[in-house]
Amino acid sequence: MMIMFGNKDRIGWDFVSISLVITVVLVLGVIFVNGWTDAPNAIATAISTRVLRPKFAIWMAVFMNFLGALVMTLFNAQVAETISNMVRFEGAGNSAQVALCASLFAIVVWATAAWYFGIPTSESHALIAGLTGSAMTLGGLDAVNMSEWSKVLIGLVLSTVFGFLGGYLVTKLVEIIFRNVERRKANKMFTAGQAFGAAANAFLHGAQDGQKFMGVFMLGLSYNGIVERSASGNFTIPIWVMMVCSLVMGFGTSVGGMRIIKSVGMDMVKLETYQGFSADLSAAICLLTASMAGIPVSTTHTKTTAIMGVGAAKRISSVNWQIVKEMILAWVLTFPGCGAIAYFMAKLFVAIF
Repeated sequence: MMIMFGNKDRIGWDFVSISLVITVVLVLGVIFVNGWTDAPNAIATAISTRVLRPKFAIWMAVFMNFLGALVMTLFNAQVAETISNMVRFEGAGNSAQVALCASLFAIVVWATAAWYFGIPTSESHALIAGLTGSAMTLGGLDAVNMSEWSKVLIGLVLSTVFGFLGGYLVTKLVEIIFRNVERRKANKMFTAGQAFGAAANAFLHGAQDGQKFMGVFMLGLSYNGIVERSASGNFTIPIWVMMVCSLVMGFGTSVGGMRIIKSVGMDMVKLETYQGFSADLSAAICLLTASMAGIPVSTTHTKTTAIMGVGAAKRISSVNWQIVKEMILAWVLTFPGCGAIAYFMAKLFVAIF
């Protein structure tokens, strides 16, 4: 469907695709929601241990999310490539564009519902589920590129297992190293270390999630003929796409996210400063390793399981397992839930448009 503003022959104005406008708005909406609901995980522990004040921490996260998305994409764009090649939207006419829009709409609905209930679901997995569900309306299982999807499964294991084990082991190591250090002196070091760790986690959230949504942005632009894939099947991401995605994610983070911060940093485990430092350090190591390897992992899973590991290092009962249970349930439901919403929304959208 096309709309024309003015008389092309008379004043030189060109056609503007409504589908392109809708796609861009939805992509930016999903990026905004990610910054709004997912990014607060990066700073939750620093706020809960009172190392950083909420307003300062949020604005720091805004800047570091922006920087992470921009710098890491310039350095290594493999995560974006994995997302853009994970599924194939193949259909007659404009059905590929419509199905992609349906997946983005489903992701926004899912993420907003999770935010309302204060549950830190993974926007990464919602994105993957939404894209997969809508693509399958056009091509069934053949629409799924399993070689790329395998990286998603690897990332799921990495973010969950390594996050928990990392939090547990780093906490034990810190306790051994600093057992003879005066508590007041040690707390000063941990305070500075946790402030740095919170900034690093926000940077790596931008590096991971920013790239994922850039991959989707490039898909939307390609279906509207704005960009083309290279001979190897990948995109060259323009600098303006990096800037736009980074700024919108930062703007989403600035809106807040205290419900998520409370669930992750305050309700799940009561953390001391050294424990918050341990959680931030272990999550940052896992996220950096995955980003350098080009494996898309969930920043939410990584950070929350690291906090669980830190709590378990003290004693199993120090973790509020009811909160953990609710989180895990949300994670488990994300793939079938968001995927199903995207599937049926794509069916509906394709039938209507």
